[in-house]
Amino acid sequence: MTDIVRKDSNQRLSRIVIHGDTVYVAGVTSSAAGGIVGQTRDALAKIDGYLAQAGTDKSRLLSVQIWLKDIDRDFAGMNAVWAEWALPQAMPTRATCEARLAAPELLVEIIVTAARRPGAVSGPVSES
Repeated sequence: MTDIVRKDSNQRLSRIVIHGDTVYVAGVTSSAAGGIVGQTRDALAKIDGYLAQAGTDKSRLLSVQIWLKDIDRDFAGMNAVWAEWALPQAMPTRATCEARLAAPELLVEIIVTAARRPGAVSGPVSES
């Protein structure tokens, strides 16, 4: 049986869960004020950090879910930032949907799943 490693956990969720060689990152929102471009950049920068904590990076993304508050208004702006950030040679599967997000100021939430780099060490089974 493979250990499950949980990182940055609280009473509601674990920010990162590692099972075997798969890394799951919970929904990431922005703490930046402003529009979709700034919020998307901020969320993707946070994702880079979470992936690094888990022993991987965006070159190993498997799947991405992007939730937009207003898909008609924000799809193009989010996609422009995505195109700057994502690696053309390593595109994951992706879905983009419209959803009511947890707070009125949030415009985007991004969930990612990635493969760990070979030989990455995951750390303790639970880490808060």
